[in-house]
Amino acid sequence: VMKSNYKRLGDYIRQVDVRNRDLAEDNLVGLTIEKAFIPSVANTIGTDLSNYKVISKGQFACSLMQVSRDGKMPVAMFKDERGIMSPAYPMFEVYRQDELMPEFLMLWFSRKEFDREVTFWAVGGVRGSLTWEDFENLNIPVPPIDEQRKIVVEYQAVERRIENNRRLIATLEDTAQTIYRKMFVDNIDPNNLPQGWRMGKLGEYGTVTTGKTPSSKCPEDYGEYVDFITPGEFNGCDIFYANPSRKLSEIGVQKLNSKILPPYSIAVTCIGSDMGKVRICKNRCISNQQINGIILNYPEFMPYLFFTLRSMKDELQRLAVGSSTMPMLSKSEFERIEIISPSDTTYSEFYKLTLPLIKFVALLERERDKFEEVKSLLLAKLSNI
Repeated sequence: VMKSNYKRLGDYIRQVDVRNRDLAEDNLVGLTIEKAFIPSVANTIGTDLSNYKVISKGQFACSLMQVSRDGKMPVAMFKDERGIMSPAYPMFEVYRQDELMPEFLMLWFSRKEFDREVTFWAVGGVRGSLTWEDFENLNIPVPPIDEQRKIVVEYQAVERRIENNRRLIATLEDTAQTIYRKMFVDNIDPNNLPQGWRMGKLGEYGTVTTGKTPSSKCPEDYGEYVDFITPGEFNGCDIFYANPSRKLSEIGVQKLNSKILPPYSIAVTCIGSDMGKVRICKNRCISNQQINGIILNYPEFMPYLFFTLRSMKDELQRLAVGSSTMPMLSKSEFERIEIISPSDTTYSEFYKLTLPLIKFVALLERERDKFEEVKSLLLAKLSNI
């Protein structure tokens, strides 16, 4: 039974089709499956941009193609003044804005339940696509405009906190990177090192451990006891790994006791296209076999080793052996990688300068994760309107 304040989407939106006939616009944008606009990477040399569609602030673009295959519908509200897009994208606007805020509609489109619903309707379409008619026939909640405004303001406040948080994390990491470059890269010649410095190997810094995945035949190995990390938790450019989707039980941890990485160990992805991503372990954890962990001999090694490995992504990929499709760094190859080993006093100095920054980032990343949870809760609340 449809709730009383649910209305047909098509009664509030209309399609927009303005072409770039005078070539006045050159801000070419695309739309991601994550419902965001990005600068287009398409090669437009020789392309007639006069046929491209113009999108203006507050209008929407979407893709109705392959919705059931992707399980998501790319749709987003444009926040810049103007842009142009491929004519393949349907565009629309809310024309009854005194009854439905475009920002509120975008929140509705951001929900997992919305993607599930459009996926259901797209299943019967050609190549799993959604028809414009089915899109217009979707039911959406249209509560009183004051209520919409309150929800939007609340959501945007959380988004702003996340964005400020993200900027602060980037600034702190840039500061640490600058200190690292000044101390260990600028004016340092590997063939003529300062006194007390030498070339060393990664294996000298601690015990290298390659992770392992519990058998799928043992569901009892999973629980809520210890983080289980995979390259999936290494997205973006965070310093620490993201909250893992799975954890291990006490039974699972007992079986993999030799694989435990203590907090502030360093984890590096060592297989495939994800090769060379580096994270600091925020909790006690166990990784899968695509990650080599370093349990450090001394805490003072951690910041130096983290930023050194971060700067070596291309080199790690080059050192990896195996087929071109699946490069791989084994434990023994990983241990043999050569890096500069500074003097003990230099490690200590860098540790004292950067550890407060790293700990602050840990705090901010945790705070950001909580804000993301609040955002999800606010979106989930929309179902009960």
